Amino acid sequence: MAEVTVGARAYCKMILHAAKYPHCAVNGLLLGRLNKEKDELMLTDAVPLFHICLQVSPMAEIALTQVDQLAASKDLTIAGYYVANENISDISVDRAANRIADKIAENFPPACFVVLDNQHLTLSMETPGITLAQYNDGKWRSKDVKLNNDVLDTTAALLEQRAFKMLVDFDNHLDDVSQDWRNNQLNETIDEAASLS
Repeated sequence: MAEVTVGARAYCKMILHAAKYPHCAVNGLLLGRLNKEKDELMLTDAVPLFHICLQVSPMAEIALTQVDQLAASKDLTIAGYYVANENISDISVDRAANRIADKIAENFPPACFVVLDNQHLTLSMETPGITLAQYNDGKWRSKDVKLNNDVLDTTAALLEQRAFKMLVDFDNHLDDVSQDWRNNQLNETIDEAASLS
């Protein structure tokens, strides 16, 4: 299994997605790049998908096509899937989420599956608040979470600034196509906050 590192953009956007919709389950895709020489998978970005109905096929297919094109334009690949459940103590994964993650792993064998642990999502972000599994030999196997330096501090600062209000998921975009699901403005805010940490 490749070593997995979660970058600031990927981590912050997952947490901000859950923070924006604390009353809903949320999901999204993880973009990354595999360095075969170092056997390292770097998760560099996250694309928030849904908070209303997580597994509606036509919308999910549209989103996957759009995200795949975005990833290709940035020399990245869809490298994983994340979910956060609506119940604060629920870190289980339903069958539909497993199927989506399995499909990603079919196309990208070292794929990751991240489940946000809502009990650890706090304004101070003292612990990572995610569990990570990587696909290996046909099964999802638990993996230690490796974050880039100062990611937790960056996330805490963004939560305090209420940066989650800037986040646009694919549901928001489908409701109003003028909203940018690529989150370019939020990406700049995250990059700036990360440079200050």
